[in-house]
Amino acid sequence: MDRACRPHRRRILYVLCVPATPPEETTAWRPRVPGVVEVFHAHFTAHRYPMHVHDSWTLLIVDDGAVRYDLDRHHRGTPRDTVSLLPPHVPHNGSPATEDGFRKRVVYLELDRLGSELIGPAVDGPDLADPLLHRRVGQLHTVLGAPGEELEAESRLALIAERLHRHLRPRATAAPPAPGLAQGLRDLLDARLTERTTLDDAAHRLHAHPAHLVRTFTAAFGLPPHQYLTARRIDRARRLLLDGHPPAAVATTLGFHDQSHLNRHFRRIVGTTPGRFAGRRRG
Repeated sequence: MDRACRPHRRRILYVLCVPATPPEETTAWRPRVPGVVEVFHAHFTAHRYPMHVHDSWTLLIVDDGAVRYDLDRHHRGTPRDTVSLLPPHVPHNGSPATEDGFRKRVVYLELDRLGSELIGPAVDGPDLADPLLHRRVGQLHTVLGAPGEELEAESRLALIAERLHRHLRPRATAAPPAPGLAQGLRDLLDARLTERTTLDDAAHRLHAHPAHLVRTFTAAFGLPPHQYLTARRIDRARRLLLDGHPPAAVATTLGFHDQSHLNRHFRRIVGTTPGRFAGRRRG
């Protein structure tokens, strides 16, 4: 038989393509914010939490997917746009509710940040469908990841805590603003312009609840305390830069976390960087 006419066999290799499981990712840190024990971001596809407890509050939002969990022998779930508040010392577990897993952001809070009186209501209704609360928690995570923004994080956390109290222990009326409270906070911020100021310390000195202090100040002056403090610091930075001080020294003098922290706020407010601002001065 002619070679050209000989039958031949072909070996066909079949490859079974199995989708790769996305890697599980975790990030954790402890910011310098009073009341915050830990910040934890995670993307899990297969991990299942066993029953466990925390000695802190678990404030949780899910960005993708959903979590299924049991709390106090009740089946619960956290779909997107829901804020979940798991109380301390109450056993719970957790597992993905879908094949794609879930992506979550968690902030663990000290017990006294919300108060033990909320544990019972949180057990009965841990999942809160509140778009405004969800947005505020997301904003809190953003600022918790930015070193030097501790005062803003405290302010946002105070408003979140206040809203959680409204959900779990609603009150009939809010306390009226105290005369001179906003001015007292402004005087305190002006006096500590170059120092690290905490909202807790200011509230203690002025004998006011942190959330009430933030709301009163914002209503009186049109911007929250952290924005006022940052604006005052940038105003002082402009003068120091025009006097010939280098940006790195200005950042240190005015209490910014570092030069990049100064640069970020200076560009946002002034429209240019400190270096360019100082380099184009006249005289």
